[in-house]
Amino acid sequence: MTHLMRRKHILLLCLLLPPLVLLCGVITGSQRFDWLLSTDIGQTVLWQIRLPRVLMAFLVGAMLAWAGVLIQGVVRNPLADPALIGVSGGSAVGAALFIVLGSAGLALPFWGQSLMAFAGGVIALSVVLRLGLSGSSLQAMSFLILAGIAVNVLASALIGLLSYMATDDALRQITFWSLGSLASADWHWVLAMTLALGAALFFWPIRLRQLDALLLGEVEARSMGVSVNRMQWQVVLWVAVFVSLAVSASGVIGFIGLISPHLARLLTGASHRRVLPLAVVLGGCLLVAADTLARSVIAPAELPIGIVTTLLGAPVFIALMLREKRRLLWQ
Repeated sequence: MTHLMRRKHILLLCLLLPPLVLLCGVITGSQRFDWLLSTDIGQTVLWQIRLPRVLMAFLVGAMLAWAGVLIQGVVRNPLADPALIGVSGGSAVGAALFIVLGSAGLALPFWGQSLMAFAGGVIALSVVLRLGLSGSSLQAMSFLILAGIAVNVLASALIGLLSYMATDDALRQITFWSLGSLASADWHWVLAMTLALGAALFFWPIRLRQLDALLLGEVEARSMGVSVNRMQWQVVLWVAVFVSLAVSASGVIGFIGLISPHLARLLTGASHRRVLPLAVVLGGCLLVAADTLARSVIAPAELPIGIVTTLLGAPVFIALMLREKRRLLWQ
């Protein structure tokens, strides 16, 4: 297959796959699609529950995949995951704290959980950056990853403490939320995520060549005129925005940011101009498919979507680790 034919096939995949997956997500569920169209209650369910949920699933998957491409590019490691910088853990602590405070009788607004989850992600990012900073420049990215792991461990301990203090009802809520759920989907979240992705579409395309240069190493990238420290800052901040929004809306969903960039690289090569759009499409489609499966397996109940993505992603992660191990042994 020639390079031009491959590009055409990839473009065709990006154009056709999302509508097909979104359509399957909309028509699949505990209620038949003809009932959704033929009754007033059904149309309310369609337009206010199912359609925003499917769209939010796609947008969350797209943001996690975008974050995965960025963080893997800047650390030059295909095994890197957006959660490594600690934002997911911090957001989970914020949401768990909201649930515990609500169970204690405090009158909190319904949007408080999302706000506290976002605040937790920002605080976690601030701690990671503080640990990874020296003067005004960012340390080697390995220190940033270590700081993220440390923050995630601390976040797990804090969630455990909050779970110990929680009531039975609050404990069930924390457990369900930490496993991931798209049940809170609405048009406000769809709009917020669309705006975030739209802003990224304006910001990142002209900077993808600089991200390609980073794949050669920091010294080589600097020799090509790339401001490595600025690029690292930009990647970390955009990853924080994407992951905080995703976790605030849907809980902790793992492996989408790991699997999607890897599949895109297998199909297109290493250039970020080709990897990024395909990874974003694949990430959105994978999460819609996972959510459709979660809603269908034990309908009318549903599985936490984090369980589905973990069951699908863990074998892929193990395969990637084995592949990297073999590659290092042959070097």
